[in-house]
Amino acid sequence: MTALQLENVGFAYGARQALHDVSFSAAAGRFTALLGPNGAGKSTLIALLTRLYDLQQGHIQVAGYSLRDQPRKALRRLGVVFQQSTLDLDLSVEQNLRYHAALHGMPRKLANDRIELELDRQQLGERRKTKVRELNGGHRRRVEIARALLHEPSLLLLDEASAGLDPASRQALNNHVRQLCRDEGMSVLWTTHLLDEIRADDDLLILNRGNLAAEGRAEVLSAVDGSLEQAFSRLTRQPAAA
Repeated sequence: MTALQLENVGFAYGARQALHDVSFSAAAGRFTALLGPNGAGKSTLIALLTRLYDLQQGHIQVAGYSLRDQPRKALRRLGVVFQQSTLDLDLSVEQNLRYHAALHGMPRKLANDRIELELDRQQLGERRKTKVRELNGGHRRRVEIARALLHEPSLLLLDEASAGLDPASRQALNNHVRQLCRDEGMSVLWTTHLLDEIRADDDLLILNRGNLAAEGRAEVLSAVDGSLEQAFSRLTRQPAAA
C-alpha cells in the first residue's frame, strides 16, 4: 500500500521554479526520509501537502485520496508536525489536545479515549496538566506528535521536527518516531537536512534545487559512493559556473 503518491508535481513563485516535475511514493508502514539542503524545495513541498499552497501542477494522493479532488478526505489522513511550533504555550498539554479534538469535531467520549491513548503512547501522562511553556523542546515535540495522531491519520508528516533541539533531544525524538513506525505500523515522512538522522534501512528521497535527485533504500544509495555523506555531496553539488 502507498501512504503518499506524487506525480509530476511542480510549483513556481512567479518566475522562480521551486519544484520541477517531482514524482515519488512513500510506502505504508515505513519510515521515509526526505533529505535535502536548505533551499532544496522541502518547505514548498510540505506547504503543498498541507494545502497551505494550492497545487499548480501534477497530482498528490494521500492514502489513495486526491489532494486536489478530495481535499477533506486527503487531509483527514494526514497528521502534521510543522517546523515552527503551533502549540498554545499558555494552555496545558491536555488542553491543547482537547482543542485539537474539538476542531476535528470528535465526540467527547472518543476524544477522551484518544487523548488518554496518546498521552500514554507519548509518555506524557504525568505532564497532562503542565502548561506547554514549562516543557522542554523535546517534550513539546511529543505533545505535537500526540496532537497530530489524535484523529488517527494514515501518514505522520514531520517537517524538520528536530530543529532547535539539542543533540540528545534530537536523537531521542528521532528514535521515538521510529519506534512508533516499528511498533504501531505508522507511516512516516520525515524531512531533514541532517544526514545523521538517516539510517541504512530508511526509504530515502533526496531533493535538490527542486528536483528529485535520488530515491531508494538509504544503504543502497550510500553504496554507490561508499557513504551517504559522499552520495549526498555528489547529488547536491552545485553545477560549475559557465
